[in-house]
Amino acid sequence: MMKKILSLVGVSVLGGLLTLGGYKLFIEKQQPEQLAVEQVSDLPVYVPTNTTLNNSAEITPNFVEAAEKSLDAVVHVKNTAIVSAPITMGDYFFGRSQPRAQVGTGSGVIISPTGYIVTNNHVIQNANEISITLNNNKTYMAELVGTDEATDIALIKIEADEDLPFLAFGDSDSAKIGEWVLAVGNPFNLNSTVTAGIISAKSRDLSGRNTQSFIQTDAAVNPGNSGGALVNTNGDLIGINTAISSRDGSYIGYSFAVPSNIARKIVNDIMEYGNVQNGILGVVGSALNSQTAEQIGTDMTEGFYVSDVTEDTGAEKAGIKSGDIIKKIDNVEINKFSDLAGYLKTKSPNDEVIVTIVRDGNEEIVPVTLLKPSQTVIETIGMVKNATKSDLKKYDTDYGLKIYEFDERYEAYWNREGIEEGSLVTRINGKKLYSVDDAQNAIKTRNMNEPLQIEVINKQGEKVVYNFR
Repeated sequence: MMKKILSLVGVSVLGGLLTLGGYKLFIEKQQPEQLAVEQVSDLPVYVPTNTTLNNSAEITPNFVEAAEKSLDAVVHVKNTAIVSAPITMGDYFFGRSQPRAQVGTGSGVIISPTGYIVTNNHVIQNANEISITLNNNKTYMAELVGTDEATDIALIKIEADEDLPFLAFGDSDSAKIGEWVLAVGNPFNLNSTVTAGIISAKSRDLSGRNTQSFIQTDAAVNPGNSGGALVNTNGDLIGINTAISSRDGSYIGYSFAVPSNIARKIVNDIMEYGNVQNGILGVVGSALNSQTAEQIGTDMTEGFYVSDVTEDTGAEKAGIKSGDIIKKIDNVEINKFSDLAGYLKTKSPNDEVIVTIVRDGNEEIVPVTLLKPSQTVIETIGMVKNATKSDLKKYDTDYGLKIYEFDERYEAYWNREGIEEGSLVTRINGKKLYSVDDAQNAIKTRNMNEPLQIEVINKQGEKVVYNFR
């Protein structure tokens, strides 16, 4: 029995060995070599990068120093105006008006230790009384020195017993898009408020008439911030906060400031002359884009295309011609009209600028001396200009402005009155007109309730006075 069992075990072991040997010899060699397969995942792939960290102070801007430098130089401005309006139901019923005080508030920036403060014209407009509250809560009455409605800049002054903290004007031309800035002011009467943002754009025009050149930022600015400071991280004053773009009058992401180079020039003119002295180039045209470039046959889409040159201006005397493309003035690139207008607002009559133009595909450098404006607009007439000696001799007078171009809305009226282009306007509200400056001053100083009185010489040589309300 035992022998039988051992025989069976032996046969089994031998069969197993034969099977294993056969597998190894014939089957295993035919199996393909197995490969390791990497599983693909839908998760993000992280590529190794340089993980060396810079100093944290270099990464995150530090606003503390700029804020500390600015806060004491920014003031609260309160404007009290006396207005007439119905107060009671009886006033409304009988059409009566009673005087009452109307208060407006804003901000201002001290720009000298002697108490000169720059703010917005709209902050102090029609004020009977202006009071200034400093960051230390001291209050002073302010005197209006002068304003410029075109740029919305006003200069006021307080008399303090000690030197005041002030901000120095920075160079707004050197400010860069993307640069950090602080807006300092008094929004909603919340004194000494600081907000931060970046410069979003430069030379921004909101009027649609190419008369403005704002710095656009995304620093939060609200009612009450007007007239406050826009400073860089060094605490230099690079703008005067002026406007916001909003449907409801509050901040929604866009705010605008008058560049410091423009504000500084306006302030200097007001202090020295009592009004703003503008230096003009004397060109008419439009900014280049794809459409205008195609129309004039050029491949340039940036620059200012000169369609006309005004006579007796610096541009004409320097040889700038219709068809030239202005690419640069001094070191400022000109891509749109607000670039040109904004830079020229920082200049005065008799300043020389270096104009880079492209003419017939060639770049040329032209020095131009800016001159005083020889033209201005008179309401209800149109464009007038300084008269030449021959113009004055024709009408036997030694003063007057020549009607250069009628406003089309009033041209038919003046023609019926025997007044034509080339006739002379001799007085406004009784003031003789020797230059366009006289006309501008006469209009500017006119009382709001006073009619506009214009004396004109008609084609028969007669002086006729017209009154407009």
